[in-house]
Amino acid sequence: MALPHLHHPAPPDTDRPGTASAPPGTGLRAEPGSFRDPANQVFHAGVQVLRGLDETAAGHWRALSGTDFFPALMADGKVCGTEELPTASAPQGWAAVLRHERIPFVSHPYEWSVTMLRDAALLHLEILRAALPAGFTTKDGSAYNLQWRGTRPVFIDVGSFAPLVEGEPWAGYRQFCQTLLYPLLLTAHLGVDFQPWLRAQVDGIAPDQMGRLFRGVRRLLPGVFTHVHLHGSVQRRNAARTTTDVRAQLRDAGYGRELALATVRGMEKLVRRLDHSPPTSHWVDYQRTCGYSEADRAAKEGFVTAALTGATRRRLVLDLGANDGRYSRIAAAHADYVVAVEQDPAVVDRLYRTLREEGEGRVLPLVMDLADPSPGGGWRGVERASFAARTRADTVLALALVHHLAIGRNVPLPQVVECLTALAAPDGRLVVEFVHPQDPMARRLLANKPDGLFPDYRREAFEALLAAHGTVTDRLELPSGTRTLYQVALGG
Repeated sequence: MALPHLHHPAPPDTDRPGTASAPPGTGLRAEPGSFRDPANQVFHAGVQVLRGLDETAAGHWRALSGTDFFPALMADGKVCGTEELPTASAPQGWAAVLRHERIPFVSHPYEWSVTMLRDAALLHLEILRAALPAGFTTKDGSAYNLQWRGTRPVFIDVGSFAPLVEGEPWAGYRQFCQTLLYPLLLTAHLGVDFQPWLRAQVDGIAPDQMGRLFRGVRRLLPGVFTHVHLHGSVQRRNAARTTTDVRAQLRDAGYGRELALATVRGMEKLVRRLDHSPPTSHWVDYQRTCGYSEADRAAKEGFVTAALTGATRRRLVLDLGANDGRYSRIAAAHADYVVAVEQDPAVVDRLYRTLREEGEGRVLPLVMDLADPSPGGGWRGVERASFAARTRADTVLALALVHHLAIGRNVPLPQVVECLTALAAPDGRLVVEFVHPQDPMARRLLANKPDGLFPDYRREAFEALLAAHGTVTDRLELPSGTRTLYQVALGG
């Protein structure tokens, strides 16, 4: 099976102190987020993604690849494409090596909308439900085991599959609850955005944290008593017991494969019920309320289309402040992949649902505040790479964004431009819109600020900053006369 090698930002620099490393002289770089399971580890070799397996894991893989359910999941795109390479190519110390399909862009669960998280949870359970009758289970239940191809989730942790031991519970249950189920309960039942909670703790939300939020009548909400309070109680009751003791107790109680399957089906039914319709916000209807005239809109779309059209097809386009995805869709016609970043979770959720219905597989919508983007996290701050470390776009679209950062969030204009250009490849392009101080939107933002706070927020200063980072190859003043678009070839 030949695997596609999709575009992906370069792996983090693993030569820095504090990052994972591979044996010297191998030409491999260990993935900093792959170290918790000693039986297998992911490496980067140029554009290839490899997984080293020890003797036990290699045996599990070969048994897995011989089943009916696993190749079917790969064929459906629900598990990332994987093939075993000749043993001679295995990294030193590993019994076997796998090569995985590259995911277009790596994202983290705290960058997903609530419907994205729910779809990821359902895929996780679907895979487990397919594995159990074939005598397999998954050792992990983490949301980080999933990634995206556009609006389609894909399971990437092939090393998580292991033979099922009759009578043993699902080892990934706790992780599933803490990184998938609890965030869904938080948003569906309380209307609280889960993203800050997952971003703050790489292991997710603990049962005792959830329990304090779901007291009184809230205990009766779907899924809460069983998976929050009862789960927490069982953990406390068995805190002094060994894993072997707990497994023996479950086997004696008659816990088996059929009961495990029934549990998974019950969780699927629960997760499907955890739908959430986010409240309307200003940004949901921004395209209607933002004040563009039809002439402005047509000129802007024409400029962006021309900037994306060329002899060389764009591999990765980053659309910052994507809102309803109008320009992400334009970019998708000229690029292999588009990452659409928007701050408002409700807007991203609506965009995701729309793209999913359209069957658009080249646009990945993400929730992120660009004034507070995803930092590095987890062990030593590198287990989960920061947004900046993951992003090297061929083209960065920053449309109707600069004034929100520079005026709305008080970020100095030079730092705004530096941030935008740093997200592009060294030879990439920036398509950026400057909203003049006299524009109605800029005046509205300035009205809430002290007089004279932004003396450098001027078109001349902005153009000088662009020139310091590259060559302005095209510009257009919109018919309204208060907004200017620029195309910049960076590094020139």
